[in-house]
Formats: sequence, C-alpha cells, structure tokens
Amino acid sequence: MSDLPELDVEPRVAAMLPPWTETMQYIRKSPKRAPVEVLRAAAARGRPVVQPRCGVGGHDEMRTLLTTLERRARPGILTITIDSFTRLKQFRTAAQTLQREPADLNGYPLVTHGWRRGRELNESVDAPIEVRHGSPDPRELFAVSLASGFTSFEGGGIDYNLPYSKDVSLTRSLAAWAQVDRLCGLLAEEGVIVDRELFGTLTAVLVPPSVSLAVCVLEARAASLAGVRCLSIAYPQGGEVHQDIAALRSIPVLARRYLPENVEIFPVLHEFMGVFPADPDVADALILYGGLTARLGGAAKVINKTNQEARGIPDAQANVAGIRTAALACTDLLDFVRVDEATVEEETYWLQREVAELVEPVLAAPDLAAAIVDAFADGRLDIPFSASVHARSEVIPKRDATGAIRYLNPGRLPFSRPTLRRNEQCLRVDRASLSRRLIDEIRSDINFFLHAERRFQADRATVECPGPANTGPGAAASSGGVR
Repeated sequence: MSDLPELDVEPRVAAMLPPWTETMQYIRKSPKRAPVEVLRAAAARGRPVVQPRCGVGGHDEMRTLLTTLERRARPGILTITIDSFTRLKQFRTAAQTLQREPADLNGYPLVTHGWRRGRELNESVDAPIEVRHGSPDPRELFAVSLASGFTSFEGGGIDYNLPYSKDVSLTRSLAAWAQVDRLCGLLAEEGVIVDRELFGTLTAVLVPPSVSLAVCVLEARAASLAGVRCLSIAYPQGGEVHQDIAALRSIPVLARRYLPENVEIFPVLHEFMGVFPADPDVADALILYGGLTARLGGAAKVINKTNQEARGIPDAQANVAGIRTAALACTDLLDFVRVDEATVEEETYWLQREVAELVEPVLAAPDLAAAIVDAFADGRLDIPFSASVHARSEVIPKRDATGAIRYLNPGRLPFSRPTLRRNEQCLRVDRASLSRRLIDEIRSDINFFLHAERRFQADRATVECPGPANTGPGAAASSGGVR
C-alpha cells in the first residue's frame, strides 16, 4: 500500500498491504454495521452497548474467542486487543514470540498476522470490531487495521503515550497520531467514518475526572481539526456514582463548547480499572454498578470487566458472564434506580469549571500541539502517577468521605481560587484525620473497592455463623440458626 495517503509507515509493512483502492472497496462493500452505526443506535435508544476486552496471540484462538463471545453474550461491539511488542513497533520480536509460543503474547499481533487474517477475524463475527492497543505511534497498526476492515481505533497522542511509555516525546506521539487522524479525515470525505475512541482512562489510578476530560477535549480538538468526524470519549469509572454520572453527562456539553458541530460525539464508560475485588460476588456487583452508572450517565457504550480481574486474564466464560452482567444493568429492569440529581448537578458545575480552567489557556494558543507539549512541560497539564518523564506527575489525588476523587495537591494546574477552595472543602474532614503516611493514604484510596469487599465478607460471615452457644431452656429449638 505504497499509495496510502497521509500515513508514513515502515516500507516493509507498506509492501505487505493491499492497494488503497482495494481497501476502500472492501470497507464499503462490507455487509456489517459500522461501529458508528451501532453507537448512533445506542445513543438514540438510551441504552449503552457492551464491549468486552479480549486479545490472545494465536490466530485460531483469537477467532474462537471472538465467535464464542458473540454466540454466547451478543456484545454490541467486539475487541481485538494488541500485544505489547506490536504496540511498541517491535514487530520482529512479536513474530518470533508468535512462532515460538503464542501464549506468551498478551494480545493479538495484528501487524505480524497481517491484513488477510485480520479480515478473517472481521468476517467471522457479525459485530463490528475495535482495535485497542496502547501505542504512542500506531501508524503501521492503523494501516493494517484499515486493510483488515476495522473502522474503530482507540488512542491518542497523549493518552497512549504518557500513561504507558517512559520516554517518548509528546511531539513525536502527537505527530504520529495526527497522521492517523488526517487519514480518518480523508476517509470521512469519502463516506467512510472511522470511530476514533479517546482513552480518558489514562493511568486508571485515581484519575481526577477533570484531568481525564481535559486530555480528551484537547485530543478531540486536535482530531477534529484533522478531519475526524466520529469521536468516542471514554471516561474511567472512579467509583462515586454522582461524580461519574456528572463526568459522563459533561462529555456532550464540553463537545458542543469546544468542538465543531459536524463531529459526532459518543460518551463511553470504562468499568472500574483499578484494583478489583477477588470475591466473585463482589466483583459481579461492581460490574453491575458500572453498567448502571453508564446508563444513568448517558453513555453510548460501556467496556465491561469480569469477576476474574483480580486473578489475571479472564477466560471466555468469565468474559461472557461479565458482558451479560453489564448488559443487565443497561436494561429497563433497573429503570427505577434514581440518584440525587442535585448532587449530580453540583458535581457537573464544578467539573466543567475545572476542565475549562485546564483547557482554555491551551486552546487559545495558535499551535495546539506545541501548546500541549509546553503545558505538560510546565505542569499546567499533568497526569498523576504517569510512567513518562514528559509529565511532571506532581498532582496528588485523594478520595473524599463520599469516595469522590479530589485534588489533595493540584501541583501546577492553573485552577482558580474558588476551584481550589472547593476541593479543600470537600477534603477538609479527610485532611484533619490524616494520621498515616501519604503513601498509605494513596494506597487505601486505590484499594477503594477492596474495602467494600471486606465489609461484604464481614457481613456475610456474621449472617452465616451461628451466635454464641445457648445452653439454657429452649436451646434445642434455637440451635438451627441461619447458616
């Protein structure tokens, strides 16, 4: 595919691709619903579709996994998760590992398998497939994904760099992703809409909602200027339902404020990405909670978890169960559930104010990419617990008494005095009770749902265990206690 427009890819990869016209013809003739059509229908219905994560190294195993999930759980969108070697463009290592021991790969090496096998996967299921990865430079992967017929592609120059890579410059990753987005713009002009999902989950560790949304707004603005016409903006479930609903409902508002009118926007929820409960019952409850949060927040899609998350990569059965549990939360069966709308409204106001204070100085600059780079260098944009040397990671998040994520230390983020004062007020009780080392406080907040698991197990033990021995009158009658 040497005639591939806008995209500079390695010659060795380009030589293996089909002609651009053939790729376009294949996508146009596909009988499958496009991802954007699925998202539109979900948004119109007011019921999120469910999407699992899944990716294994072997081709036959990947195909079996996809067909099993579709047959037994009927997700709205399926996933191919890419292996770590491919994400970092280590294609030779991916190929060697695939040949030696496919099970050692933590995802599907699409570039190594090639576009023909990609089309086999695409044609093996009815649901559209999204490519999820984590690459700071995805150009080769995007080229093979397109040739495979996949028109949903996750990531961005910030969200797939700073949370994952130690020393990839933002200038480099933003430039690489700009090529992807310009090609998406050309495709849109030809009537082919690529759903570009932005990974607002970032590090998935106590991410303040305004940081998540600010990063997505900036990436969305850059993508829309490049011609992208469909953006899924993904937000990570933090755990406090009012704050999470406020964040999801803010996505279309922020889009109307900062993006062109001709860009379709779909809010997406990633179910809780932090430390997951090991108890299957508690894990299932958390999955249901995530699906319910997605529906109440107006998400078009929810990416589900499984009750095996605490133990490692889930098997197909656990993934099927996770899809079904999340889908149950999105049905009318739970339409009676209500939240305190006044609390949601308050969270919404302050969240949108925080996002505005973060992004508007950057958006005012004449060169958006350069302004993003400078803002991260100065600390005016930041990501807590980032793996990258190109983010200061000076922000320290903290949960308040309700579980909502606040700023214990905002670092150099340019928040106004009222915003800082509001965070201080939300955390005041917690600050007064700080008696342990900061690292212990952070660890406790990270383990938020483990505390819920322990409470559940303690309550269950109380119910299941009989009380003290009764040796008085009537002992025989009372010995059949609840077990």
